[in-house]
Amino acid sequence: MPLLFRKVKELRNHLKGLKCDRDKPVSVGLVPTMGYLHEGHKALIRESLLQNDITVVSIYVNPTQFGPNEDYQRYPRDLQRDMAICEDLGVDVVFAPTDEEMYPLGFSTEVYVKGLSEVLEGKFRPGHFKGVTTIVLKLINVVSPDRLYMGEKDYQQLKIVERMVKDLLLPVEVVPVKTVREPDGLACSSRNVYLSEEERKSALSIYKSFLLAQELINKGIKDAKTLRQKMEEFIRSFPLVRKIDYIAFTDKDLNPKIEVEKGDRILVALWVGNTRLVDNWEVS
Repeated sequence: MPLLFRKVKELRNHLKGLKCDRDKPVSVGLVPTMGYLHEGHKALIRESLLQNDITVVSIYVNPTQFGPNEDYQRYPRDLQRDMAICEDLGVDVVFAPTDEEMYPLGFSTEVYVKGLSEVLEGKFRPGHFKGVTTIVLKLINVVSPDRLYMGEKDYQQLKIVERMVKDLLLPVEVVPVKTVREPDGLACSSRNVYLSEEERKSALSIYKSFLLAQELINKGIKDAKTLRQKMEEFIRSFPLVRKIDYIAFTDKDLNPKIEVEKGDRILVALWVGNTRLVDNWEVS
């Protein structure tokens, strides 16, 4: 079973001891999660295990990245289940702090990446990325990892964390890991448990719309406006899609594109029933 730590000081002392007890430098990988681990998280963990001597998985549902009407209270939590998954994979350390440990009384410092945090998800979830970058920086400061593992499924989050690391000269390498999908194409997400059987069928509209867009691009249709229209018409044909927040075409750095080419990204956010789903696709 992985060692479980709740306190920052205790985890720091443990990691410091590991480094002191070894004759050669010890590499540490950090996999930040909000728990309820799925195949996407497992891919991050496996990558860290391959590349590092020590793998730390953080499990913390961060309140500052949820808006006032979002799903913070009902977000799935099961630490015992997550610990068992970490044990099966061979994780060394799990860090599952309390709110009081991560945000002590009087906490008043935030980290914010301008520009990138204000578009797409940032437009629909004001303050979300401020919570993300603040907690990720705190976790980096606690663990002092050599590498930080993040999934491409939340592509905008990945690019924002990369920017923060670069801008603040943080001594950590951000390692992107490809999106992991269920056998039917639905991107792995802890929020998938919210979906009923019928809602899941409509949730597949995102993945299938990516395939449609890729097919059109392969046929020579590169105009983003036309592609967006075709994707929207297709997605709206699914009965339980309640609302589309955005369908965006960008380059790899999230700059909007008018003409789509290889290496660009298609990003989608929509609601199926009461569940909000995000996904993205790299144009090939």
